[in-house]
Amino acid sequence: MAQHWQEILPIDRYHVAANGLLHEYDRKVLTFLYQPLIGSTCFSLYMTLWAELEENRLWSDSSTHHLLMNLIGMNLKEIYEARLKLEGIGLIKTFVKTDGDGRSFIYKLYPPLNPEQFFLDGMLNIYLYRKIGKNHFARLKRFFTDQLRHEEEEYQDVTKAFQDVFESAKPASLQYLQDISEDIEAGGNMQFIGRNETTPIQIDQSTFDFALLEAGLNESLVPKKALTPKVKTVISNLAFLYNINPIEMKNFILGAIGPNDEIDIDDLRKGARDWYQFVNYDQLPSLINRTQPVAYQVQLTEPKTQEEQLIRSYETLSPLTIFKEISGGVEPTDANLELLEEVMIKYKLPPGVVNVLIDIVMKKTKMQFPKKYVNSVASQWARLQVKTVKDAMELAKNHEIVVNESKKAGKSTNKKPIRKELIPEWFDESSEAAKDASQANKTEDEAKKRAIEEKLKAFRK
Repeated sequence: MAQHWQEILPIDRYHVAANGLLHEYDRKVLTFLYQPLIGSTCFSLYMTLWAELEENRLWSDSSTHHLLMNLIGMNLKEIYEARLKLEGIGLIKTFVKTDGDGRSFIYKLYPPLNPEQFFLDGMLNIYLYRKIGKNHFARLKRFFTDQLRHEEEEYQDVTKAFQDVFESAKPASLQYLQDISEDIEAGGNMQFIGRNETTPIQIDQSTFDFALLEAGLNESLVPKKALTPKVKTVISNLAFLYNINPIEMKNFILGAIGPNDEIDIDDLRKGARDWYQFVNYDQLPSLINRTQPVAYQVQLTEPKTQEEQLIRSYETLSPLTIFKEISGGVEPTDANLELLEEVMIKYKLPPGVVNVLIDIVMKKTKMQFPKKYVNSVASQWARLQVKTVKDAMELAKNHEIVVNESKKAGKSTNKKPIRKELIPEWFDESSEAAKDASQANKTEDEAKKRAIEEKLKAFRK
């Protein structure tokens, strides 16, 4: 992953554009529905860019990122990270051009989904429900809905049609016959101000193995024509949302197939959601960062040492990838995945810090991932507010984490507890350096001791 200083600099200029006209009602949708998911920093960046756009409606004047930093009180790392989240959730598209004068950007703002699209999205609504809880979710749904009334059914519709009110008069002569297409169109460099349809978030279908899914489905039960583009869109989204593999997805499809060999999307969503809540004790998934946030990355230069290279790996890879690499390519169990998710959500540890935790625990416990041990380390790091990979590694180097191996649950022993420091393999180099330094100090002390003894002998003589 590129570092923020490789992507944007304070002197880089940018324009703000709009994909469609943003309405005042969009502010409420962004405030109450999007902000809980993306955070106040992203919300502030979007609103600031929108404010720059309002003066010129669809295009803003050129500005620098240095001015943007001063306007919202953020550093460049925070702005870059916030921009990535806005891109991921579909509120911004970024375009860049490099020429002799440097780089320039276009930040194209997209309007949020309307309330109906959001609450029926199948992804964002699930994340929001988990984030704010049932009661607040119901309150927001009431805020964005209104009572459906049917009084008009008791009345007679007497509205006149266009042709009943107006008539198109014919010109008296042919002098009116002329080409008016240029007068009607907006013009070569102009566009009408309007609003384009907002597209919901779509997970790339290449991330799901549809070939394996189709191989597992019996043609006589579920024909291939049932997997329409719309159904595939829902399947890839559900697979991402609930971490469902093709074998598991097959069961949900079989439960959602109708009498006409059509897959009921609502039944498919409900089946996946019910299954996830059943195996996760009635909990729903949360929205978390895939890799270490840019604001907490510390290895900004090209790695020169083995330790710096390891820090870069921790900061740019996901916990799932690190877990598989340490395990020799073996997929983590469902219990391991649940524990990783719990650590990131419950203790609010960034992904890079979780990567260090995985390495430490698995190397210390002979490739195991015990829940009690993991929670012990995670809770301590959460109390210490560990946010960077370097801080997590320093804790191990400074012997802050100790393991009492002689104590066992429900048993006692007369032996004194043995304290052992949790030091992973990447600390070996530092340990050797510490031994060398200790040996050098010991030699120096012995030399001083001999010098003092020689002075005492001379004094006695």
